[in-house]
Amino acid sequence: MPIRECRVIAVEGTQAAGKTTYVHALTAYLREQSINVTCTGEPARTSPFMEDIVLNGKGNFDLVAELDLFAQHFTVPLRAARNHQLLIADKTPANVLALAGQLLDPTEPGTASVLAAAHAMCRAWMPVAYDAVIYCRDRYDQKAGGDCLREMVLDIQEQSDTAIYEACRDTGVPMLEMPTGLTVAERVQWTLKRVGDMGLIAT
Repeated sequence: MPIRECRVIAVEGTQAAGKTTYVHALTAYLREQSINVTCTGEPARTSPFMEDIVLNGKGNFDLVAELDLFAQHFTVPLRAARNHQLLIADKTPANVLALAGQLLDPTEPGTASVLAAAHAMCRAWMPVAYDAVIYCRDRYDQKAGGDCLREMVLDIQEQSDTAIYEACRDTGVPMLEMPTGLTVAERVQWTLKRVGDMGLIAT
């Protein structure tokens, strides 16, 4: 079931899998085909909490920061889907929960119960809102381009990949696993064939 009349395809994977570059390339290609499409950015990149923690060194990842990010993965796609035929989403709420499980201390007051409730919400909502998840497994240099937002998670890339994949799979949303080693243009063509076969886009 789409968000109202908008189909939603999410792009997932661990840090530095080339997700954001691919999201913009796919969106641009579809616009050239006269499809009414938009995309979301990665909410962590506009989060004031993540900016404080990662860029300004103020504190550590905590439940407040993760809950704010989790909420953005609901509100940002809902608003972006308005008046569009297709939305390409950069990550899902499952991604936030997978990383929160890596970063938070479950013995802190309220953490375990809040995360359990968030997981239930994620499992209930994602099959309603997302038509497919494209999972990227490539590994690019996490420090390329001086991307400081990855500095504090450089050492958990492999664990994150497993956790994010399992969290997405557990929602029951159809998953398409992209082959590794493709160029951006090849990623776009691979996607068009798969989601076209699912009836999600017609190009």
